Amino acid sequence: MSDIKLIALDMDGTLLNKVHEVDVRTKEAIQQALTKGVHVVLSTGRSLGTCYPYAEELGLTSYLVTCNGGEIWTMKKELLEQHLLETEVVEKIWNLGEGLGLHMWMTSTEGFFIGERPDNLYDYQWLKFGVDSENPDKLAQVVKELSYFADLEITNSLPTNIEINPKGVSKAKALHRVCNEIGITMDNVMACGDSLNDIKMIQEAGFGVAMGNAQEAIKKVANYVTDTNVNHGVAKAIEKFVLED
Repeated sequence: MSDIKLIALDMDGTLLNKVHEVDVRTKEAIQQALTKGVHVVLSTGRSLGTCYPYAEELGLTSYLVTCNGGEIWTMKKELLEQHLLETEVVEKIWNLGEGLGLHMWMTSTEGFFIGERPDNLYDYQWLKFGVDSENPDKLAQVVKELSYFADLEITNSLPTNIEINPKGVSKAKALHRVCNEIGITMDNVMACGDSLNDIKMIQEAGFGVAMGNAQEAIKKVANYVTDTNVNHGVAKAIEKFVLED
């Protein structure tokens, strides 16, 4: 696997353990990959503010794919690309979720709104919308209603939620841009993830890795299933496919 030049890592359920930390073994594996000249890129549903501290902690120097590909940043916090939801659509989704009694969150360019909305949605620029529920029937109803909306990308980061981005936005598409910036192709990428918002990057990467705790759909499309996020799954994949000669 000497042609792997970039490791793309989802965060929650993948890079991070149950207490939202990167374990020592995983940190060491990432440091060894960086020493070999391999790029390591966080590719996450999180916004810049909630992933950048981890990137700093790991000593990453490349790019950040945030909000499921809604934004691409450099480690110098230069914005390369941004894709926004139409505010009118955000308002309709909020009304839909409120009518079904769902917990909702929204990511704007200025920050988060969790369980509440600003008085005027039009004062903000919106990157991502999320709903969650333990009731699968309600989630199915949301997906059905959203199918009547144009220009939306619908994924999840857990089986109990739905994440909504503008149509065409994905971690995979953002990684294509990152590869172009670096001068490599997706064939040179090893991508690791656990949820539906990771499926395209795992399919389109040269080598796709599903976590042991991944949703079954992810495991089916991956080239390899590693251990879980609480048992050094990312570290084991890096050690096996990047660090071993």
